Order: sequence, then structure tokens, then C-alpha cells
Amino acid sequence: MQEYLTVAPVASIIFIITILITLLAFSNEKWYGTLMLHPYSVYRGEKTYTIITSGFIHKDWMHVFFNMLSYYFFAFRLEAYLGHWQFGLLYMASMVLSDLPSIIKHKNDYWYHSLGASGAISAVVFSCILFDPRSGMYIFPLPIAIPAVLFGVLYLAYCAYASKQSRDAINHDAHFFGAISGVIITIILYHQIIPHFLQQLGL
Repeated sequence: MQEYLTVAPVASIIFIITILITLLAFSNEKWYGTLMLHPYSVYRGEKTYTIITSGFIHKDWMHVFFNMLSYYFFAFRLEAYLGHWQFGLLYMASMVLSDLPSIIKHKNDYWYHSLGASGAISAVVFSCILFDPRSGMYIFPLPIAIPAVLFGVLYLAYCAYASKQSRDAINHDAHFFGAISGVIITIILYHQIIPHFLQQLGL
């Protein structure tokens, strides 16, 4: 753990805080009502803090496990690529930006709530794809890895499709716009990323 704190202190702190707050929420149901994103209220200028706090809690053990597993594989590496404060800015800004479309879309849905770090983590994953587009990534249930850049295209297409279908309780809009935010913020923070990305693809 000391190695992670040295190489990627910001990613390590976010990782620890997210797990701690999630565990506290598991043991206190009142926290969910306080910390979950409620677009109806936020759109009316109330509980605006939930744009941030909702990204540090999760629905259940499976939700937090898969989010933190994805975070573990990409966040620490990205901080080494991008820089410490740059990583923190990307993560927190993407957390906010990924929620804005949901706030607008569900501004009149009183019973709609959202939670989880998926939007910010999607930003982290897509930022990593810009740095290493040819690395291998897996899509369940495929037994072989596919190029990260192809994974990114398929991921965005799936999120767009699933958002229109609205057949589950997953906030696909947050995934999609989190990924887009990650790409845009990375380009702003690291201008050399575009020629680097194209060079990695042999273009």
C-alpha cells in the first residue's frame, strides 16, 4: 500500500475514501437518502452537494466490487501517466459532468435517484485508452482480449443503446458522458495526447 501512496497518492486516497463511505452507507440506510443524487431536487437548487457525494456510495457489494476493481486496474496507472493534481481534477470534474445529463433528463422524475462512481471511473478508463489504445481489454464473456480502442467504441455504442432502451436501473447516461468527459479533460490537460494516440495506432 505504501508503494501506491507514493506513486499515486490521489488515486489511493480516493480509493480509500470511496470504500469507507460506501461501507458506512451500508450500515446506515439514512445515508442513502442524504448522499444519493436526486435530480428533481438538484435541478431546483436543493441538495446540490449530492452531485459529488453520490459518487462515493454504491448500491450493494457487487456494485462497489466491480467499480473498485475497474478503478484499481486503471486509476493508479493513469495518475502516473497524467500527474497527481491532474488525475484528481479529471476524476472529480468527470464525476460532476457525468451527472449533469441525468439531472436534466430526470429533472421532473421525483422518484428517480442515482449513485455510484461509474461516471468518474468511465472517465478514468477512457483516459487510459488514450494513453495506451492498443492494450488488451476483456468484455465478458469473450475469452480473449480486444484492443482498448475497440473496447471504447463498443462501450460507447452499448451505453447509448442501453440508455435509449431504459430496461434496467443502471445509469447508462453517466457511463457514456463520464467516458466523453474523460477524453475531453485528458486532451485539455495533456495536449500531446492526440499525436501520441494516433502514433500508438500507427496513424
